[in-house]
Amino acid sequence: MLKTRVITAVVLLAILLPVLFLNYFPAFALVVTLFVAGAVWEGARLFGLGETGARVAGLLGGVLFAYMLYAAQPGAARALFGVAALLWFIRYAPTLGMGLPPLGGVANWTLAITFGFAVFAAFFAIVGLYLHSPLYLLSVMVLVWIADIGAYFAGKAFGKRKLAPSISPGKSWEGAIGGAVAVLVLAALSIMLAGGVAPWLQDTFAYRLQARFGWGLALLVLLVIVMFSVIGDLFESQLKRRAGMKDSSNLLPGHGGVLDRVDALIPVLPMAALISSWL
Repeated sequence: MLKTRVITAVVLLAILLPVLFLNYFPAFALVVTLFVAGAVWEGARLFGLGETGARVAGLLGGVLFAYMLYAAQPGAARALFGVAALLWFIRYAPTLGMGLPPLGGVANWTLAITFGFAVFAAFFAIVGLYLHSPLYLLSVMVLVWIADIGAYFAGKAFGKRKLAPSISPGKSWEGAIGGAVAVLVLAALSIMLAGGVAPWLQDTFAYRLQARFGWGLALLVLLVIVMFSVIGDLFESQLKRRAGMKDSSNLLPGHGGVLDRVDALIPVLPMAALISSWL
């Protein structure tokens, strides 16, 4: 299992890093569109559409995303990100306490459509953040990765109180707090370094956030981002548990599927893109 995970990770890095940093947008857009198609296919399966229907949904999702990427108007992106962020506050986060609707009903398909919208918004945010700069995009994604790594090690060391035992028994409050602390500490360190020995860090989300809003509000925004990264993770875990699936798919051997890799990013990226439009 570990060997498979390592091989998949190496192959992905060999593909994604050149695409990210060679500054050739058509290649980047193609890779993002393929990931969108995979995510929509997986999401359709999780919502009970069936294998054939899910494949059609994935194909149509990729085509629609490519068309919207080509035809999108500059002012539409902010509205897209704003609606997606609002949906996480009023629609998806509450399901962690209220539960998901049964598969097959009207409420399930309504949720499926809005979640598809959230997935589109997240990948549009990836494109928007990338157009600012690859480093800026990575600086947002790294916040989520640090939160996840910090939560893992803090949970292993101190975890006692279950965060959501019926959804993801392995997660603890201590882990979530540890992930948040790790993000705040490392973000603060990067901001301080950006003003001295590492000026290249000035083109990062955390630095621009602090420069625009000051320390207090910047740290509060980072805490909200960490909170929603956890919510995104738990929401997808809830979808998988309802569907009786361990992973969203096996597209990425050893790592599960696309949604398994981006679940925590789906709520965070539109929020970060919306905030970035104010910076």
